[in-house]
Formats: sequence, structure tokens, C-alpha cells
Amino acid sequence: MPSKKDIEQLVADLKKHSKAYYNKNPLISDDEYDALQEKLEQWDPTNPYLEVVGSEVIKGTPYKHKTPMLSTSKSKTPAELQAFVDRVLKEAKEIGITKPTFRVTPKLDGMAGKYIDDMLVTRGNGRTGTVVTSVFKLGVKKIGGNNTGVGEIVMSQSYFDEHLEGLMSHPRNVVTGCVNADTPSKEVTRALKAGKVHFMPYSKLPHWTGSATDLVKDIQQITLDIMKQVDYPLDGMVAEVVEDNVKKHMGATNHHHRWQTAIKTKGESKDTFIGEIGWQTGRTGVITPVLRLDPPVTVEGAVISNVTAHNAGTVKDKKLGVGAKVRIIRSGGVIPKLDTVLTVASKIVIPTKCPVCKQSTKWRNDFIICTNQVNCSAQTQTGLFYFFKTIENAKGFGQKTLETLVDNDYTTIESIFLLKKSDFITMKFGKKQAENLEEAIQTAIQTEIEDARFLASFGIPNLGMGASRKLLSHHTFDTLKELTMEQLDTIDGFGEKTSANIITALKSRWPTIMAIYNLGFTLSKTPLKSEQDAIESPIAGKKILFTGKMKQNRDEMEIEARTLGATVLKGVSSKLEIMVTGTKASAGKVAKATKAGATILTEDEYTKFIGK
Repeated sequence: MPSKKDIEQLVADLKKHSKAYYNKNPLISDDEYDALQEKLEQWDPTNPYLEVVGSEVIKGTPYKHKTPMLSTSKSKTPAELQAFVDRVLKEAKEIGITKPTFRVTPKLDGMAGKYIDDMLVTRGNGRTGTVVTSVFKLGVKKIGGNNTGVGEIVMSQSYFDEHLEGLMSHPRNVVTGCVNADTPSKEVTRALKAGKVHFMPYSKLPHWTGSATDLVKDIQQITLDIMKQVDYPLDGMVAEVVEDNVKKHMGATNHHHRWQTAIKTKGESKDTFIGEIGWQTGRTGVITPVLRLDPPVTVEGAVISNVTAHNAGTVKDKKLGVGAKVRIIRSGGVIPKLDTVLTVASKIVIPTKCPVCKQSTKWRNDFIICTNQVNCSAQTQTGLFYFFKTIENAKGFGQKTLETLVDNDYTTIESIFLLKKSDFITMKFGKKQAENLEEAIQTAIQTEIEDARFLASFGIPNLGMGASRKLLSHHTFDTLKELTMEQLDTIDGFGEKTSANIITALKSRWPTIMAIYNLGFTLSKTPLKSEQDAIESPIAGKKILFTGKMKQNRDEMEIEARTLGATVLKGVSSKLEIMVTGTKASAGKVAKATKAGATILTEDEYTKFIGK
């Protein structure tokens, strides 16, 4: 049996790791923390720490919850989920309910809170939270109107992946930066202005309902189906019994509701060693560590040789290096990841020079950055890849092709678009591939492209597809060279710092943009907002979403919808008004859109509706 001193040390470790987590600097993974907590449950089941609800550190006015906001117990294995279901069935039967219904909803990975009495309050320790209603003035969007309810402050995962990967380590840090910073960082401010940080009531999330048998039998498929419908970082699923009288009968502990459990599907894992750490430089200069595994391991049927370590801060904090023993996990066919560091490396090496251009690096938060923003070939190559990936209509220009071109000193978009078949053959491309590449260039030039997509392809920071469309709905493409910061700053979603950076980048890259445009590109024009407001069409001013496989080209349908005055969305939201469904449209998406009050049209019905 462990001694009293052992238990005290374990509790001290748990407190230390809990504090680090809520101060957005976790020292161990969630699974490692859960393992420590399980050890405490085995050693000392009545220890008071097991009744403590984790609490973020938030400055502001305290608020005592009228009804405690409790934590959630965990089910990490099929046996634990079955045990939860059995408990519910047993207690439901005690009050005469033989077939209770279960609900599964996504477990968001943000900051839990409650919107009540026109106030947003954090969960805090479950009994006392902090009033943070001011975040709505900063730009946090309230989903579902003024409905009172429990939910979570969370940010869009896709926005994080596109704009903040390499700048911040997790979307949850953006949420903390919104709530707890006197002056939010520029990254957080940008996300707020883009409307990508939300208070999402749990009641508005997609969900599954069904029987106890189906819950246990189909939980993996249920999880995958729900994950496809949610654009937020997730930490598993939450299963609960639906009937209120069963909930009341089962009650709660001081820590969690007994009628609810968090399903933390861990997936398959394998242990191996780090043979090497590779460092890769991206188009913005961020240098990312990749763990080369020795030996590679087979996890869920896939051979895993490499996993990302996300940033240099992770390598430093977790003491990753050659010889470190690590556990790799893969769940539900998703990207494998580092789960646990079993033994640390004896030597930690963080590069002080870019692995490609050999220029010096600098630290920015947890990341190291190449300081050579002009002549680094890695940044050049990834920038070229971003261009070809974004314009979409030049097939064949993948990473390997671009690597060969850069190695042969074709480092600009202009130089690549002037290449002929003979030039590709000189670079040792095969005859057929050379023909295909020359044809791809001509196809890209001759195929009409949306002006916003063309602009976004040049990789100007803060000017992706959505921002480019918004900009071009106020200023035409041919006037962008003379655009001023003051003009840009008046457009909703463009802040002062963002505007300054975009204007500087536009001016420096305008010669390149025009050189490519003058090769003969034809751009379809984004309607100006004044034109959109004057458009008379059945979909003018409507929020519309196309989903499923269409008989027509979907990109062309979206462009046409914009010319008819509609706003085209990329996912289901509470603002959606019309959903156009092709074949194989997601039943979950359709159900979510129907619940949001959207009109559902087939492709043929839509075509008739707009009068084609």
C-alpha cells in the first residue's frame, strides 16, 4: 500500500499539472493526467482532491452559480462505457423506465461557461465562476441568440488550422487570450474580428439519440459522424440519459453528474523510440519539428514513421530527442500523434539556424522562425505550393515537382509560368510529364478564375479566400494597388494592424500579382456590395450552402450564387437560410440545417428556384 507521503506527493503533482493546464502551459498530456488521477482513485478513493472541479484562473467579478456546474466522469474503454450504461439501466428500472434513451454530443475543448440573466459566466470551480460578458464586446459571437444555457467558449478549428497553426499551440489558448488578457494579442484580435470565437450552447450542437444497445455497439461510428459536423476542437464525446426523471433519480456527486459520462476513445497506441528529429521550414518561416520513429510502428493498420511535435517549445518542455521512448496513438483513422513521453532524451537540440538556408532563427512564443524572409528556398517552395494549391486549376505542381524547379533556380511564379516542354525535359522530367506540365500552365491561364481566389493564392497574411472576397466586395481588383490603410480599416473584419500589414504586403507583391495576371488570366468579378444590395434574385442577401456531389461544377455554382447576391457558407451555422443538396449529402448536415430553420433544396429544385 502507498504511504501517506506517497499520496500527498501524488496530490501535489496533480495540483501542479492542473494549474499548468489552466494557465495554458500543460506539462503533460490529458491522458497522462487522467492516469495520475486514476492512480489516486486506486490509492485513496475518498481523497478530497477527487471531488475538485478543475478551475481556470480568470480575473473579474465572481459569480456564485445557483446550480453547480459540475465536471464529467470519464469512460475510456468499451467496458467503462458499458458499466455506465448498466448503471443507468439499473436505476432507470427502479423508477419504472425499462428502455431509457441516450444522447451523444461532442465534448468541446474550450472554456465551459453559462449564459444566464444576460451574463456570461465561466464554470470556475463549479460553484463560483467569473463574469466575462465583456468578451462579446471584444468580438466573441453568441450562437443561438439569447437562449439561456450551459455551453463553451470555443474557436473554429478550420480557422485555427489556416491562420494560427505555427503561431499558437492550441485553439484553447485563443479562448484564454480572449477571456483573460487585458490586451488580447494580435492573433487573438484577428480571430475575434473574423468572428471565429463563439459561445456555443451545448443545446445547439449536433447530437445522436438512441438505445443503450446502439450506443455501446455503434459508438465509434457515432463519434465519426458527429465529428464531421463540428468545426471546433474536440475532446471526445459526452453520453447522457435523456429522461429528466432518470437524471433526477441518479443525481450527482460533488464532482460530476452520475447520469452523464465523457467518452474519451483512446484508440490504439504503440511504443517506440525517436531516431531523429527533422526540422521543416514553412512558407511563413515557422520551423516545425517532425519526430522520425525508429523503429516505425503499425497503429490501426497504418505504418507510422513520422509524427509532428508541433513546435520547438514542445521539444524543449517534453525533453524530446534521439533515444527518447514515446507512445504514439491513432484513433478513428485520424492523423497519428505523440501521446506520452515514456523516457526523456539525454540531449535536447533546438536549431539556431534554418535547416534549409542556414540563416539564424528567432523565438516567437513556443516557435522558432527563420529570419531570412527573402531568400530561404524552403519558404519559396512552400509559397509556390500554396499558390498552385489555391488556384486549383494547374495539375501536377506538387511538392516534388516544385522541389525540382526550385533546385533549378525557378523560384518565382512568373518564371514557372514561362516554362515550356523543353525546359521541363532539360530538368530531367519525362517527356509525358513535361507535356502535362506545359499543358497545366496553359490550362491555368485560360480557365476563368474567381478574382478572390486569384488574390488569395499569393499568400498575403490575413488575406485568405474569405477576406479576399470581403475586400473585393468593396474595392475592385484593379484598384487594389492604390488601396489605403484607412479605406481597408473601414471594412468590417479588418483591424488597424491587419490593414497595415495587408497594405504593405499588397504594395510589395503587386508587381508579381500583375505579372501573373498579364500572362492572360481571366478573372470573374466579385460583385461589389452596392451591386449585391441592388440585385433582384430569389437568393439575393441569402446565406447559402452547397453540399454533396453536384451534376454541375460546384465552384461555378458558388460563383454564380455570389453574382446573384448570396453569401456562400462553407459549413452549417445558425445563419444558414438555404441548403442545396447533391447526391451523397451528409444526413447529419441536412438534419442540422433543418434544425437551424434552413430551406432544403435539391440541385434541380435550386436550378428552377433561381430561374435557370
